[in-house]
Amino acid sequence: MKTAIYPGTFDPVTYGHLDILQRATTLFDKIIVAVASETNKDTLFSLEERVELWRHEVTSDPRYSNVIVTTFSGLTIEFARQNHAVALIRGLRAISDFEYEFQLALMNKNMAPDIETVFLMTQSQFSFISSTTIKLVSSLEGCVGDFVPAHVEQLLKSKYLLRSASAKN
Repeated sequence: MKTAIYPGTFDPVTYGHLDILQRATTLFDKIIVAVASETNKDTLFSLEERVELWRHEVTSDPRYSNVIVTTFSGLTIEFARQNHAVALIRGLRAISDFEYEFQLALMNKNMAPDIETVFLMTQSQFSFISSTTIKLVSSLEGCVGDFVPAHVEQLLKSKYLLRSASAKN
């Protein structure tokens, strides 16, 4: 059984993330969506919320029957080793992603020569979507429904309404 790890912060999950996952499910027997507990990013959603966003997606769609969602801490490559993964899945949107991902892949290859990094290009309609941009647009009350699942959009609205109400008090 070939296992792959799809790691990330996923704050929040977008259609771009789901596109990469759906295509990866056809390449591997098992995929572990690994939501990072340690991140250098200022996350809007808690770790538990980010995991739940993923679980909502994968449990409601039979295309994801070979996917499990969990958290991890520490080095991604160590998590991959612990789970006997043969590959890490990384999504690429634009050329700007490539340099960072290339450096990361080389470092991982140096630490674990037996684990490959598989890059999947997102479909063009998702190439400009990032979680950061989604959060910015949503915070300014813009519509993000074309870029994230409906339940993610609702949670984004709720988060920003709460922040707005707190800021006014």
